[in-house]
Amino acid sequence: QVYLAESGGGLVQAGGSLRLSCAASGGTFSMYNIGWFRQAPGKEREFVASMSRGGSTNYAGSVKGRFTISRDNAKNTAYLEMNSLKPEDTAVYYCAANWLAIGVRPQDYGYWGQGTQVTVSS
Repeated sequence: QVYLAESGGGLVQAGGSLRLSCAASGGTFSMYNIGWFRQAPGKEREFVASMSRGGSTNYAGSVKGRFTISRDNAKNTAYLEMNSLKPEDTAVYYCAANWLAIGVRPQDYGYWGQGTQVTVSS
């Protein structure tokens, strides 16, 4: 069992940057694959980025080149660095974890944080 808590969201102007953090507790963080998802009002939760326990990364096409996922196993924390933000990036951002194969679907992950709001103004 692992517990996740996101932080770092906020209001930023278009073109700006934010770094989200996902602090984990209650499990061996280094053994989990980590995913970041987001959900805008009225839309389904969508994949943003993932990092396997071995360090392999995957990004949604809409964020590739602008967002960077990373993890610090010594700090039990994952990060999502977001640059060149656009109004369409506005959403609640969630981190998620799983034991099994890395995935891009919400149902691939068994553990979720509570989310952090990111709002990008134009």
